[in-house]
Amino acid sequence: MSESAPYRRDVDGLRALAILPVLAFHSKIPGFSGGFVGVDLFFVISGFLITGIVAREVDNGSFSLVRFYERRARRILPALLVMIAAVLALAAWLYLPDDFASVPRSALMTLFFLANVWFFTKTGYFGGPAETMPLLHCWSLAVEEQFYVVFPLLLWACAKCGHKRRWTVIALVAALSFALAWWKQADTDGFAFYLLPTRAWEMMAGSLLALAAPVPPTSRVPRQLVAFAGLVLIVWSVITYDRHTVFPGLAALPPVLGASLLIRFAPGTVVGKLLSTAPLVGVGLISYSLYLWHWPLIVFAEYTRDRPLDGVEQIVIVAACFVAAWVSWRFIERPFRDSRRINQRRIFVYSAASIAVVAGVSLAMLPLGGWTTRFSPQVIALASAAHDISPKRDGCTVKNASGATWPQCVLGAAVPPAAALWGDSHGIELAWALGQKFGRSGRALVQHTRASCPPVIGYRIDNDPDCARTNVRVIQQLRASPNVRTVYLAGFWASPLYRKPHMPGLIDATIAQLQAAGKQVVVIGPVPPQSFDVPRGLAHAAAKGALASVQGTSLGRYHDETAWFTGHYARWQRSGVQVVDPLQVLASNGHTQLMINNKPLYFDSHHLSVSGAAAVVSLINVAQ
Repeated sequence: MSESAPYRRDVDGLRALAILPVLAFHSKIPGFSGGFVGVDLFFVISGFLITGIVAREVDNGSFSLVRFYERRARRILPALLVMIAAVLALAAWLYLPDDFASVPRSALMTLFFLANVWFFTKTGYFGGPAETMPLLHCWSLAVEEQFYVVFPLLLWACAKCGHKRRWTVIALVAALSFALAWWKQADTDGFAFYLLPTRAWEMMAGSLLALAAPVPPTSRVPRQLVAFAGLVLIVWSVITYDRHTVFPGLAALPPVLGASLLIRFAPGTVVGKLLSTAPLVGVGLISYSLYLWHWPLIVFAEYTRDRPLDGVEQIVIVAACFVAAWVSWRFIERPFRDSRRINQRRIFVYSAASIAVVAGVSLAMLPLGGWTTRFSPQVIALASAAHDISPKRDGCTVKNASGATWPQCVLGAAVPPAAALWGDSHGIELAWALGQKFGRSGRALVQHTRASCPPVIGYRIDNDPDCARTNVRVIQQLRASPNVRTVYLAGFWASPLYRKPHMPGLIDATIAQLQAAGKQVVVIGPVPPQSFDVPRGLAHAAAKGALASVQGTSLGRYHDETAWFTGHYARWQRSGVQVVDPLQVLASNGHTQLMINNKPLYFDSHHLSVSGAAAVVSLINVAQ
């Protein structure tokens, strides 16, 4: 905050209100399923504070881009560079080859504030791979810094426009950004989540607050109510949103509006006094360092445990995050933000030199790839099961229901397909293994699979409206293919998302439609999910000499999670359906199996590897 702007304790308290839900969400503490909206609060706060500084300097003719980026360098770079260096060191020590290979690249992208673009091309924020990316959280820093490459120039260009016209121009750009976010919100490619064009409006919401005329005096009661409403909007978002919320877009409005209302109306209210309390202000002061350090610490802790943290472990890691944040704030942030100790020339020299060193180390690590020489051949072989996937996994997965992008995937011999596998992502490796088996008898199989979309007519999911359309098109194609006599149904039946009261009825109706079309229906039962990434867990155990002690999910737990589905086996069989039960080859001694012939049966925690799929397919007779 510049000298001409009064310090607001409540804004530091609002920073605490932003970081604490993020920390709780990433620590998987119950009750904070929407904690990721804390990032949106940070965007609003950042836009408000920085726009206020720049606008005042532009208005009085003292604005300097050099001084602006000096402040950004002091605020952002020292703690960020130390964190990146620590991540590189810890990843080199802890990570298996596949997981390590991407870390130096993500470090380079983070250094040059392109992390959001990098992660947009690599993973979804809520996806499984994200759990091993210790720099994933830096996407939001990249969005901010990209915004501040352009936004100060926009303010400077509008210097002679007049206050009202400047506000109008920024409001128009914000509206366009929000419209784009709304338009892209249902897309599953991550564009709306990661990239600046769909996030700029959130920072501009804070900018508009900073550029607006002062709040006219109002009576105490309305201000209290409006401030309380802002707090309720934020808390409601944190509690009710979850990984399946279509976000951002319209869903980002409540937290952004809530933060805006608090910035505008909280001073002098009960909510403002709450935000100004010492504990919240203290957390707000260290919020940047807490944001930087919490995610890597959680990622590395869970990586070494091969599972999410729980109970005491969560408490310990949260405490460690606060300790690391305080140390970073006290000994890195504060000294470098003090221009009396480190002048402008030195901050730029130190920043450039440090970036060069960290970039040099990252570049030197790139040729190492996964750096396999750190591990034994057995560890490498087990870890490499992460790549034991269908060669057609990406190309044969339906991305959307439009005709232009519908994949035509026939596996096996070069003849018209005699069968089809219809399923979600659990069907992909099964389709490949079946295709191999069909091919050996001179026959072929067509694959129809879409991730997180079970082969069930009538199944709908809010964040993937194309799923229902895909399934309708699949069954239309099957009806129009008289040569396809057998249809295999495969899904992640152990998923809690599918465990709904209406699902058995929808499955019954789907089976009935297929049988009415003259198809023999074969239901492939649930694959037992594991509580850890199997290749990684086995490799870690082998590195410690404890491979024999690793056990799969207990059969009791498996039966509890899948009884809603397996309980219908007998009824389906009486109606002419063939049932393939993976447990016949995936269970032993009261637990589900993890390996056969020293080959992992999974390539992650619940998807069968090609080796695992081949074991299940061995139960299927494909003879004519």
